[in-house]
Amino acid sequence: MRKRVHLWISGRVQGVFYRASAAEQAQALGLAGWARNLSDGRVEIVAEGDGGKLDAFLGWCSRGPSRARVEEVEMTEELANGEFTDFRVRRDG
Repeated sequence: MRKRVHLWISGRVQGVFYRASAAEQAQALGLAGWARNLSDGRVEIVAEGDGGKLDAFLGWCSRGPSRARVEEVEMTEELANGEFTDFRVRRDG
């Protein structure tokens, strides 16, 4: 079953390759969506895909790459609509 989540990750998550590492994880799991930095220091992610693989990705997001220190992951579930074909790092945040 396809699911979609919208995440806001806070802590030491910018300048530690969080977005690039999240993209690698998502791509390895076959997920689609995007990740970007926010001006308040958080990382925002929208990810869509198979429910089990998305759950694995959420587990990774709560840890992040080795240099990150994740303090909180806020999550909302959204309607999966298949609008994404791959997972990208956005630089517009």
